[in-house]
Amino acid sequence: MRPLTIMVTASGAPGTAALLRALRSNGEREVRLVGTDMSDQAIGRHLCDAFHIVPAGSDAGFADALLDVAQREGADAILPQSSFDLLGLAEAKARFEAAVLVASPEAIRRSNDKADSYAMLDAIGVKGPAWRRVRGGEEVAAAARELGYPGEDVALKPIFSSGSRGFRILSASADRREQLLTNRPGVAEALRLEDLLELLGDDETELLVMELATGKERTIDGFAEAGRIVLGHTKTRESMRAGLAMYFETLDDPGLMETAAKIAAELELDHFFNIQLVGEHVIEINPRISTIVYQEDLNLPYLGVKHALGELSADEAAVLAGRIRPTRRALRFFDQVEWDQP
Repeated sequence: MRPLTIMVTASGAPGTAALLRALRSNGEREVRLVGTDMSDQAIGRHLCDAFHIVPAGSDAGFADALLDVAQREGADAILPQSSFDLLGLAEAKARFEAAVLVASPEAIRRSNDKADSYAMLDAIGVKGPAWRRVRGGEEVAAAARELGYPGEDVALKPIFSSGSRGFRILSASADRREQLLTNRPGVAEALRLEDLLELLGDDETELLVMELATGKERTIDGFAEAGRIVLGHTKTRESMRAGLAMYFETLDDPGLMETAAKIAAELELDHFFNIQLVGEHVIEINPRISTIVYQEDLNLPYLGVKHALGELSADEAAVLAGRIRPTRRALRFFDQVEWDQP
C-alpha cells in the first residue's frame, strides 16, 4: 500500500509542527508530507518529506504553482493553513485531481470580509459586536464616537486580515509614554483616536470599527460537509504570547456547537473551520484549519482528510465525537531545528 501523500500549504505557520506530527502519527497508515511556503525558512522544509517554494497565496500564479507541485508529488489531499491561500485554491479546485480541503469561493469571501461576516451574524441571530464599515479618517472618527468613544474603548481592524494582524484598540486613556518605556516591541498598542487619525492621513483603506468585545476567549474547531458540522469540539484560549494563543482547555459546550452549526449552515461550509468568540460575541470565522487540541484517540486533522477522501462517513465521524475529553489541555511552546547550509 503506497503512502498517503498530503500537501500542507503555509508550512511555516505556527501550528505546522504539531499538525505534521499528528498527520504522521495517525496509527493507520504511512503518510508522506509535502510542504509548501513562500519562504525557504519555513519549518516545513525540515519536517516534511518534500518541500517547495511557491508564490504568496494572493499571487495570480499561486494556484498554478500548487497544481504543478500536486501533480509532480502525486498529492492525494491538499490542506491549506493560511487564510491567504484559500480563495485561489477554491477558485481552481476543479483543476486538481487531489482532494482540496477548502470551502466554496463564496463562503471564503464572506468569511474573510469581516464586515460581511458581521452582517451575516446579525441576519441569522448570532451575537457579534456592533460594527461600522468605513473609509478614511472622518468616517473612522464618526464610527468610533457612535460606538461610545471616548467614554468606551472600541476596536479597529482591516476588512480583510488574518489572525490578529491589524487589530488595534482605540482608547482615550492610551499612554504612549508607558508604551514606549515599558512594553515589549511588537505588542499591539492601544491608540488614542487622534493618534490614529494622524497615522491614517489620507489613506482610504476600508476598515472595520467595532465594539470592543471582552470576556473569555473560546473557539469551535472542526470540519463540515455542505453546511453540516461533521465533527467538532470547543475549547478556550487561555493565554497569549506574541499575538498567538499558547494555552487551551477543551470544553463540553453544546451551546457553542449550536452557534457554530448556525454559521456553518448559513455559509454552507465544507472541510475545516475555526470560529472564535470573545465573551458572547463571535469575532472571527476562519474556513480553514487552526490550532487543534490533539488526543491519542481523536486526530481531527487526519479524520478531516479521511472524510475528504471519502474514507470516513459523517455518521462514523459523529460516533467519534463521543471521545472528546473536556479534561484535555494544550500548551504551545517555541522549539528549533539546526542544519548545515550547503
